[in-house]
Amino acid sequence: MSRPSYKVGDMIVLKSGLTRTAKADKRCRIASILPNDHGHVQYRVQFTGESFERRITDDDIDIGESPRAASLEAAAKADDAEPWLKFSGIRMGK
Repeated sequence: MSRPSYKVGDMIVLKSGLTRTAKADKRCRIASILPNDHGHVQYRVQFTGESFERRITDDDIDIGESPRAASLEAAAKADDAEPWLKFSGIRMGK
């Protein structure tokens, strides 16, 4: 099974033990994608209550708790597939 890839702005959940306390929120937003390090994708992430970014690898992400990037892309494509305003085809005469 291949690991999902995430984009800048995606919310992810980190595995337990990577934050300082057990009560800490493990959800963070991807700020940027860094070059691979020995085959592992690296991300810069930021927690909501922090003013700095952390570097993590794809192995640090809890893929069971994080939304799948593919399902996020499918939902975005479904939203973009059809315009919300549809042309009725009725002509107004002058």
